[in-house]
Amino acid sequence: MLDWLKNINKEYPDFWKNYLSKFETKPNRFVAISTETSGLNPIKDVILSMGSFAIVDDGIIIQDNFEAVLLQYKYLHDNGLSNEFIIESKMKKLQENDALQTFIDYLGNAVLVGHHVNFDIEMINAALERLDCGRLKNEALDIDVMYRKLHDINEKQFSLDDLCEIYKIPKSDRNSSAEDAYKIALLFLKLKSRLGIK
Repeated sequence: MLDWLKNINKEYPDFWKNYLSKFETKPNRFVAISTETSGLNPIKDVILSMGSFAIVDDGIIIQDNFEAVLLQYKYLHDNGLSNEFIIESKMKKLQENDALQTFIDYLGNAVLVGHHVNFDIEMINAALERLDCGRLKNEALDIDVMYRKLHDINEKQFSLDDLCEIYKIPKSDRNSSAEDAYKIALLFLKLKSRLGIK
């Protein structure tokens, strides 16, 4: 109940202090994010990979991206799971703490965009807690909520595939967090203009 008390006078890692200082200015970019996780419980599960692309004005900045496989050998070993995905992946492989520090540096004060983005944020926050950091401060937008708001739909949620089909974004055989982040960025651009988001 008094969790905030333990953070008073807390000494955070340098990368986290640097991140917090970026919120003194207004964000000038959106970042579409997607995570692949070992499950749906932020307390017990871990992030296996992360992908993201920056969006500035009305364009996706392809070279402004982040993609990594997180080396979660201990989690996989403790749960008797295969690490074949990690071994075979051609993506950059980083330890969880290195991946999070690099991602936080990349993210800055950008507005996060995701599909059911609160889940991604909770998974990232759980990992940040393991590094003795606070929680993400970034504002966030959810493309499912944006679509439902645009069409005044309350009773139904839409999967990423549903939204891609509605907006005729082609499917691909390759399934990765970076590819999902790119689809999220495309959908965001379509919804952003219709909702008048600057």
